[in-house]
Amino acid sequence: MMGSTWTPRIRRGDCAPRQSPYQRLSQWMLDISGDRGVLKDIIREGAGELVTPDASVLVKYSGYLEHMDKPFDSNCLRKTRLMKLGEDITLWGMELGLLSMRRGELARFLFKPTYAYGTLGCPPLIPRDATVLFEIELLDFLDSAESDKFCALSSVQQDQFPLQKVLKVAATEREFGNYLFRQNRFYDAKVRYKRALLLLRRRSAPPEEQHLVEAAKLLVLLNLSFTYLKLERACLLMTEYQKARDFLVRAQKEQPFNHDINNELKKLASYYRDYTDKEKEMCHRMFAPCDNGSTDSSTNYKQEK
Repeated sequence: MMGSTWTPRIRRGDCAPRQSPYQRLSQWMLDISGDRGVLKDIIREGAGELVTPDASVLVKYSGYLEHMDKPFDSNCLRKTRLMKLGEDITLWGMELGLLSMRRGELARFLFKPTYAYGTLGCPPLIPRDATVLFEIELLDFLDSAESDKFCALSSVQQDQFPLQKVLKVAATEREFGNYLFRQNRFYDAKVRYKRALLLLRRRSAPPEEQHLVEAAKLLVLLNLSFTYLKLERACLLMTEYQKARDFLVRAQKEQPFNHDINNELKKLASYYRDYTDKEKEMCHRMFAPCDNGSTDSSTNYKQEK
């Protein structure tokens, strides 16, 4: 399990005695760096494609020093977040290790000092010239490099690409939005969804392929409307209510008999009625005329409390 103590699986007769645990462990691990600086042992196989360069990864990890049972660093008890390769990961060995992994994979790595904390270490936690062991579980990854590059292009440049490219980029933006939504980062999710919607709105398609654009647009509109509902519940702003309603109405036009859309519109109307009723009551209390009699005013105050 991640974050638990580890016991190296040593086969009898594999290596000479008096070697350290990491030296014994390294004898049968896979060299993925070419100089035995990063060694790998797969604990559980993953599936699908390998992690791509510049991807954003969602991982659980625990790092161990030799002869120590407890990890010196672990995120297993913290809320996981997306980390972008080349930006958020500071250990060269971890980045190389992640590039060798697939979704769902759990692996153990040994990083030599060159691929970890260097000759100086990181006092007082990491000693000099320390080889470290990391257990890493790749939960998921999203490749945003292609999407980011495409969104940075002008609309004229984007029009030069085939429709399938636009649909792929819009789907990636929506996937990012879905991840952020699940993390309750609704504002960031809204930004991703709106990027996807803008791409789909700007793209013209021949009649025989227009249904692909409309189907992709409907999914984004639904996600946007639910996101605005979350924001509406959080802050109850009139502008957010109006946006949520606009997106739901657009989605309803695409699928007028969709029960989920119609139910969400009813819920939104109910939330807004509650909000306006409370607002009217608050305004009434704020601007209600005060009685000039001090005794009566005091009595009224006590009654309200």
